[in-house]
Amino acid sequence: MKDAGLIRAIEAVGGVGALARGLGISQPSVSGWSRIPADRVLAVEALTKVPKSVLRSDLFSGDTTGAASMPEIDEIDRLRAAEWGMLAVLMGRAPDADTLEKIGAIKGDATELGMAHVALGQAATVTDETRASREYFDLFIGVGRGEFLPYASYYLTGFLHERPLARVRGDLERLGVERDGPRSEPEDHIAILCDVMANFASGAIAADIATQKAFFEAHIKPWAMRFFADLEVSQRAEFYRSVGRVGRTFLELESEAFTLPS
Repeated sequence: MKDAGLIRAIEAVGGVGALARGLGISQPSVSGWSRIPADRVLAVEALTKVPKSVLRSDLFSGDTTGAASMPEIDEIDRLRAAEWGMLAVLMGRAPDADTLEKIGAIKGDATELGMAHVALGQAATVTDETRASREYFDLFIGVGRGEFLPYASYYLTGFLHERPLARVRGDLERLGVERDGPRSEPEDHIAILCDVMANFASGAIAADIATQKAFFEAHIKPWAMRFFADLEVSQRAEFYRSVGRVGRTFLELESEAFTLPS
């Protein structure tokens, strides 16, 4: 029997198939859920606009039936989770009109990341769903292949499905993070790695700061800043040039923060 949060998510997007397509996983996988897996809550929230406290009330607002609730996270980790989650959504699929509207409302301060947010917000206001979808296709999918292959294996070895992918899979297995079923992308895709980091920061995947640092330094730091920097200067990118700027800037801050004493 499916719980209320999962039913609400399915209804919000118009069916199990629509939810599966939006998450980039198979329909039978979603059909097999009795409730939304913890490591999928942020992605489902972004896709359906249903609050995570409704999707998994046992994790995000206290479980009234006796299950353990998720510990409160501090403001910095909440902001980290939001930043990683935004990158996961934007790199995982082309933004729809609602996502562009939300991105367009982003404000920023005088910091480097704040100014990158301002530029991203401005870029979102001058594009539309059709243009963004075409740009995403040209950059990351293409006819044959796109301009970019956003995989750790490719950036580190020049080939897909190489040892970096095996290492990611091994670490996810050790962390107890399981595949929901067949996915359209291997686990070393930048969107999936960002989603893992978002779930670390939010507490949806239990991991102390040392574990987060180890995952970041093993699977993201060696290549993802270079990927986002390449995207930032791409002549074919318009909206995604600003995504590259945000990604590069944020990852630089994360890298620096992980060097600080905990």
